[in-house]
Amino acid sequence: MTASPHVVVIGAGTLGMCTALNLVEQGARVTVLEAQSIASGSSGRSVGVVGSQLTDPFEIMLRVHSLRRFRQWEAEGLRFNHIGYLRLARTQAQMALFARSVEIQSEAGLRSRLVRANELRDLVPHINPDGLEGGLFGPDNGFLDPHEMCNFLAGIVRAKGGEIRQYRKLLGVERRSGGYTLETSHGPMDCDVVINAGGAWAPQVAALFGQRLHIWPERHEAVVIHLDEPLGYTMPMVMDLVDGEGSGLNFRHEKPGELIAEIHKVKSIAPEDPDNYNDQCEEQSKVDLAELLLERVPDLPGARLGRGWAGLYPVTADHRPFVGPIDASEPTLITAAGAGGYGIQLAPVIGQIAADWVLHGAPVSVPGSQSLAPSAERNIPGH
Repeated sequence: MTASPHVVVIGAGTLGMCTALNLVEQGARVTVLEAQSIASGSSGRSVGVVGSQLTDPFEIMLRVHSLRRFRQWEAEGLRFNHIGYLRLARTQAQMALFARSVEIQSEAGLRSRLVRANELRDLVPHINPDGLEGGLFGPDNGFLDPHEMCNFLAGIVRAKGGEIRQYRKLLGVERRSGGYTLETSHGPMDCDVVINAGGAWAPQVAALFGQRLHIWPERHEAVVIHLDEPLGYTMPMVMDLVDGEGSGLNFRHEKPGELIAEIHKVKSIAPEDPDNYNDQCEEQSKVDLAELLLERVPDLPGARLGRGWAGLYPVTADHRPFVGPIDASEPTLITAAGAGGYGIQLAPVIGQIAADWVLHGAPVSVPGSQSLAPSAERNIPGH
């Protein structure tokens, strides 16, 4: 490895841009290659939620690292809407998990608290608490605009000497002594290291290197909810899903008089082709979403469904991202992909871990993150 390696990052979504930023901050020469435009893939279709209301200690720890960077970027001008995040519980067992989450988050310096069923309407006056035991609420969580985030990071990367080349599709790869020659739609490019941050396209990128990457592009839909009059409060992000249990319905404030809703939990029959999938919301999905909303928030003022769209969650078999080399004998080819529906909120820490792999040969700055490497045990078919 040269003292200052030339690293090419494939993909200008949140994972690619965060990886590029971490690398340029540490002195690497970085070029980002993007087949389309910045945030044109899954990132740009995300509802942009950043939350830490989970039950797994490792998942919470990853978000502690991410939130530290989000706070820094917010101070530098990135808009972050701190509307809060409420995860609903249907059972006492889930409430017990939430109580432990409060302890873990508190030890990490994050604010969260338990909310009993009879207190839910203090946070969301329109909620129907039937069938709920309560919830877990983080007042500092919220959402951001993923296009704005990617372009904000792009500005920093460029200011620190990195290059971002849009509309440059990777067409082929040739290994050479000490690195790679990448054949692109705008000619060849030599580099020392490659980061595959291709999102739903990451398996196609891996195939150009002769690797198999098992990521399942799973189609998810979101819909704007228009209200006849603005709510008298800011609706936090509300999620009905705990470790795979629940309806998967989630909804949040977008702006006065407008919410965004989606169903996080879907049953995909087959992986989607990222170059040819329906990026609009299907009518049946709107019906399903409306039924869930009527059950959970029945009295929203004049609620009606607006425009909808669909994006892809790049999902791995164990629903954790791939960060690291597929083949330990080729440490100059790093994967940073497969974050599912959590790519926005995990992007800062994934970028940090990927940069560690490039510059140190191991994820030295995030304890336990070696487990995210796409090993043979993890890189298997499934979703």
